[in-house]
Amino acid sequence: VVASEAGGITQGIGAYQVLVPVDGNPQACVFLDTPGHEAFGAMRARGAKVTDICIIVVSADDGVQPQTNEAIAHAKAARVPVVIAINKVDKEGANPERVMQELSQIGLMPEMWGGDTPMVQISALKGENVDELLETVMLVAELLELKANPHRNAKGTVIEACLDKAKGPLATLVVQNGTLNKGDILVCGEAFGKIRAMYDDRGSLVDQAAPSNAVQIIGLNNVPLAGDEFESVDDLDVARERANARADAMRIERINAKAGEGKVTLSSIAASISSGNQVGIDTHGLNIILKVDFQGSIEAIRQAIQALPQENVSLRFLLQAPGDVSLSDVDLAVASEGIVFGFNVKAPGSVKKYAKQKSVEIRLYKVIYDLIDDLRNAMEGLLDLAEEEVPLGSAKVRAVFSSGSGKAAGCMVTTGKVVEGCNVRVLRKGKEVYVGTLDSLRRVKETVKEVGAGLECGIGVDDFDDWEEGDVLEAFNTVKKARTLEEASATVTAALKGAGVQV
Repeated sequence: VVASEAGGITQGIGAYQVLVPVDGNPQACVFLDTPGHEAFGAMRARGAKVTDICIIVVSADDGVQPQTNEAIAHAKAARVPVVIAINKVDKEGANPERVMQELSQIGLMPEMWGGDTPMVQISALKGENVDELLETVMLVAELLELKANPHRNAKGTVIEACLDKAKGPLATLVVQNGTLNKGDILVCGEAFGKIRAMYDDRGSLVDQAAPSNAVQIIGLNNVPLAGDEFESVDDLDVARERANARADAMRIERINAKAGEGKVTLSSIAASISSGNQVGIDTHGLNIILKVDFQGSIEAIRQAIQALPQENVSLRFLLQAPGDVSLSDVDLAVASEGIVFGFNVKAPGSVKKYAKQKSVEIRLYKVIYDLIDDLRNAMEGLLDLAEEEVPLGSAKVRAVFSSGSGKAAGCMVTTGKVVEGCNVRVLRKGKEVYVGTLDSLRRVKETVKEVGAGLECGIGVDDFDDWEEGDVLEAFNTVKKARTLEEASATVTAALKGAGVQV
């Protein structure tokens, strides 16, 4: 499974069935494999809600990570019993005792230490103690006395959904009650239809799925949302009516969400402040067309993107849908000056060629972190460059003398150096009286390029001759520097506070 995933990390929810011998009789145990890394919190939450027992895998060398805490919180919120699998015990630097200590500190006391949380030390690579883990799961299941009624209409949850070019909408379902049969009429959120075919976890055709089984089905009219509940009904018209009612409710929700986009926000206030030419406060929009493999990937990517500061660059998702990149996606990107992002999908050659003709950028990714990094770079590329001062040196005015039609200052360079053509700031009794460019620099009546500390020189500025003895002159250069989203966000916050706006 891992070999088929980009970066060697799970990036979607998979469902697998394993037969575990209990008292000599093989019993089915269905696993839902949710992604472990932190970007996929929403998928883990969904996995916890539809499971009877939650196995949390903790690495024996890394210990408890932030996403481990999050997974435990999801399991507790869903009131699902937890079994801990301490993996990679064969790896150098593995310390299972430390892992158990860390887990006990967050409320999961190991059974071997007198607690109520089963913990099994395993090596997935070598297959060590995996049988013991399966037996532990079946024992916990027996103690819970889990029951369902197979003699009723099927109910359950959509785990994943995608659009297959050949088969149409595909949905992976977990049956939580009742029995699902081929030919049943289903309503899944906004989607409905009659099951034309059902496949098990190995891709084999099956005719029915009992409680707790996971199957992939074909026959829905469109792609349901991951996390939608499904139910089998007796009549296609009833299914259509329920799905349409749900679709109407969702459409009203989306319209209300869109209506909120035009309201006054911190960004719009910042835009009005920036009209006062305050450096570094700029607001932009980035239009995104997002195409993904599974419906569940959308919420994971959206959730990860929410962590990016968006005070200066707001993201607008014009389209977020499963399926390969199409010509219509490119047309939408042309109309909106957007970028097409694809996650675990393909862009056919004809689409790439069309996009090149229309100067539309299509970015395809296999690993979510690469997508987030590139999106951050794209957002930061929209920010105005910040001007930063680089101090060169300072000088003190010792005498003022006439020079042609104006006046020049006789100075002693006290620190650093003064360079011809650099920027200068004139301070008088600590207050700024002039900022401009140094036009002439002389030493012993000769024009020079720069004068260092401890030397005297004559300084002239074309549009300033109000020199006084004792003035301090600061020399500096300005450089333009790219800003991070965090730096730009801090500038907006400071400007808002300066304008008296509560942040």
